[in-house]
Amino acid sequence: MKKNTPDFDLPGMLTSRWSKLRHHPEQSRLWNHPARFNVNPAGRRSGKTELAKRKLVNYAVQGLSAFDDPRYFAAAPTYNQAKRIYWDDLKRLTPKWFLAKPPSESDLIITGVNGAIIQVIGMDKPERIEGSPWDGGILDEFGNMKKDAWAKNVRPALSDRKGWCDLIGVPEGRNHYYDLAKEAQENKSGEWGYFWWVSADILDPKEITAAKEDLDELTFQQEYEASFLNFEGRAYYAYIDQTHNARIDYDPQQPLIFTFDFNVAPGTAGVLQEKAVYDLRTKMPLIGETVTAIIGEVFIPRNSNTPMVCKKLINDWGRHRGDIICYGDATGGANKSSAIGGSDWDLVKQELRRHFGDKISFRVPAANPSERDRVNAVNSRFKTISGKIRLMIDPRKAPHMVKDFEGVQCVKGGSGEIDKKVSPELTHLSDGVGYYIHKEFPVRKIEAGMATVRGL
Repeated sequence: MKKNTPDFDLPGMLTSRWSKLRHHPEQSRLWNHPARFNVNPAGRRSGKTELAKRKLVNYAVQGLSAFDDPRYFAAAPTYNQAKRIYWDDLKRLTPKWFLAKPPSESDLIITGVNGAIIQVIGMDKPERIEGSPWDGGILDEFGNMKKDAWAKNVRPALSDRKGWCDLIGVPEGRNHYYDLAKEAQENKSGEWGYFWWVSADILDPKEITAAKEDLDELTFQQEYEASFLNFEGRAYYAYIDQTHNARIDYDPQQPLIFTFDFNVAPGTAGVLQEKAVYDLRTKMPLIGETVTAIIGEVFIPRNSNTPMVCKKLINDWGRHRGDIICYGDATGGANKSSAIGGSDWDLVKQELRRHFGDKISFRVPAANPSERDRVNAVNSRFKTISGKIRLMIDPRKAPHMVKDFEGVQCVKGGSGEIDKKVSPELTHLSDGVGYYIHKEFPVRKIEAGMATVRGL
C-alpha cells in the first residue's frame, strides 16, 4: 500500500498558482493530521478552502492511494456554488504535465496521467456522490448541506477504499454540522479530527475592523469567530424599541421603497426611505448618516389579495413625486392571486404602473436568499458591533412592523430559521423589509476561495 501522507509542497512540479502560504499552527496540524475524517468549522476567509484545494491536487498528483485510479471530489451545497468555488482554482493548481487530457468543462473532471481524477460536485442532489467509490474529498460549506447527506450518501461512498473526507465551512447554528463537530471532538471511533481557528488569526486586522463595521455581534461571531450559536428566541435580537424607534418625517421628493411578502391573512407591504433622521423638535440629526427608515405599512388583517394591498399603497402614497422602487419575495408568494388575473408580481406591476407610470421600477432577484442570510442582514442593519445604527422605524406609522420585529421567533433547535407557526400574523412585514435589505445591504458573504491572507 502506498504511503498516505502528502507533502505540503511539490518541489519542481508546481504551477504559479501555488504561491507561498504562511500557516497558522492549527492549519499545519490539519494538513499533517492522520485522521481519516476532519471537521474544520473555521472563520470566514481563514484559508480552509485554499488548503482543501491544494490537498486535493497534492493527493491526485502524488498518487496517494492504494488503487491505480484514485478518485477525489470537491463538493459544495449546490452545483453552481461548487463550480464557482473550486473549478477554476483546481485547474490553475494542477500542473499541465499531469493532465492526461484537457479538463472536462461539462463534467467538471480533471484527469491525470496516473489515472487519478478530481471531480467538482454539487450536493443539491447528494446522490451525485454515489456510484463509483472515492479515495477522498472535501465537503465545503457543510452546514448548508442536507442533514442526512453525510450518513446516507457520502460516508458509504468512501467505505470501499477507506477514503478520507474533510468537512469544512462556517457554523450555521446548532444544526447537523454542530452535531458532527461534537462527535469529532469526542472521537470515540478514533477516525475523527477536529480543527478550529478564527479569521483574525489569518486576515489583516483592517479586514476584521471592516467586518465589525458591517455586522451585528452574533453574525460576526458565527462568520468570523466560527461559533456554533444557539439562535433560539427572537429572530431580530438587534432591534430595541428605545434605540430604533423615532418620529421620522417623509420626503415626497426622494425615492420611496415598497416591500412585499405576498399573503392573504394578513395582506402586507412596507414603505421605506433611505434618508437622514432628525429630531423633529430640535431639527438636529439623530444619527450622523443616512439610514433605512420605515415610514409606513399596509396591514390588511384578513381576506386580502395583492390588488387590495396595491390599492392601499396608492391611496396612502399616490401623490408621491419621486421615484418608487419595489422589492420582495422572488417566488411571488405561497398564496398566489392567479385566480384574479396572474401572478402576484404581474398584479403588482399592473396595479401600480397604472397609477405611477414610469416612476415605478422593480428590483426582484431570481431567487430568494436563505432565511438566515436575510435575518443576519436585517440585524446587522439594526446595529453593528461598532455601534452603528442604520435601520429605524416610525412606530406611529408602522405599528405592525414594530410587532413583527419584537415578536418573530426562530425555530427551536434550528439553525436560525424563522418559526412561521408561532404567530401567523407575524413575519410577513419583516420578511418584506428583509428582502430589500438583503438585496441592497447584504452581509458581506465572502465566497470561500483564495483569500487575501497574511503571507499569501
